[in-house]
Amino acid sequence: MAEEKQLTDKQLVFLEALMSEECKGSIRKAMNIANYAETTSINSVVSSLKEEINERAATMLAMNAPKAAWGMVDVLDDPGAMGARNSIAAASQILDRTGLIKREQVEVKNTGGAMFILPPKSED
Repeated sequence: MAEEKQLTDKQLVFLEALMSEECKGSIRKAMNIANYAETTSINSVVSSLKEEINERAATMLAMNAPKAAWGMVDVLDDPGAMGARNSIAAASQILDRTGLIKREQVEVKNTGGAMFILPPKSED
């Protein structure tokens, strides 16, 4: 099992602020709340915390998956509502990223020989 990384108090405050309603993902705002110096580069803070940031972003998407699902259901009830298309698109993106919407993918492997992709047979 991998050793858990020890974070400083400043890093923990930054991570909490970054995901807060106040910052809504604004790195510079979160750095200000965590009392990083104005001269501290964003890259220096983010590069050391990228795994924790990604983990918290994934958690946020998971927390909003039920809202996204309800948004889709609400459009079923009122498909003519203003912004219905945007709601469906946003909800689909969230659900896709949380693994709830499966996309069909075709995997093609070639061991080095020639490969031909033919059109489907016509049904004459």
